[in-house]
Amino acid sequence: MPELPEVEVTRLSFADRIAGATIGQVRLGKPLRWPLGCVPDDLVGRSVLQVRRRGKYLLLDLNQGLLLVHLGMSGSVLFESDVPAAGVHDHFDLVTSRGTLRLHDPRRFGAVVFSDHETSEVAQKLLGKLGVEPLGDAFDLSAFTHALKLRKAPIKQVLLAGQVVVGVGNIYASEALFQSGIRPSVRSNRLSSQRVLKLHAAIRDVLARAVEKGGSTLKDFSNAQGQSGYFQLEAKVYGRQGEPCKTCSTAIVAIRQGQRSSFFCPVCQRP
Repeated sequence: MPELPEVEVTRLSFADRIAGATIGQVRLGKPLRWPLGCVPDDLVGRSVLQVRRRGKYLLLDLNQGLLLVHLGMSGSVLFESDVPAAGVHDHFDLVTSRGTLRLHDPRRFGAVVFSDHETSEVAQKLLGKLGVEPLGDAFDLSAFTHALKLRKAPIKQVLLAGQVVVGVGNIYASEALFQSGIRPSVRSNRLSSQRVLKLHAAIRDVLARAVEKGGSTLKDFSNAQGQSGYFQLEAKVYGRQGEPCKTCSTAIVAIRQGQRSSFFCPVCQRP
């Protein structure tokens, strides 16, 4: 599933190129997770001002309204001046004066939703409960510490929930917990202030490095220019069950938490 770094890498790969473009046509394929929310032809003639990101959502600000794009479990977007005819898994084309933005999604868990503005009921239903952005100034250590103290769930589950901090998905939560020496099963409210300090720094560092490496391509992720990511090649624990820890050589362990696999080193990560 594309996580925050993959979505940010996607944004960076086409944001400058589509800014200022005028929408000439909107083509829809098979229904996605949620309906578009407007008549497609109503978007024709509007301009794309900029592309932002909120959590795992791409926000295309128009001169009237905005489009919220979610990549779902296996989606990706392509932005090119000349795209081939839409295939069976191409479900949304935004044809503009600067190129076509296409959403490709084999499993159709992704979505493109129109909203009149970011504070509307439609947008707030998707964005309103998201936590702070981990790569921004709002990711404050004291607030993060306070929020963790209020939660009794395992720290890995708290990170994945996205209400304390947004976008720290399964891959990057596993890597950040390893970097900070915290076992994923430790209850959030049992973490000392020193351990929270290390986790806070690790989250920022892991996500920033992932963006720099182009995200992680485990199956079919690519950015809007068709380029794969390489962060997975330097993963310390994720997907390495049974392999030796790169720090102490102990075999990496995998456990199930909330239907997701958590990977950790039983020596380097203390309970």
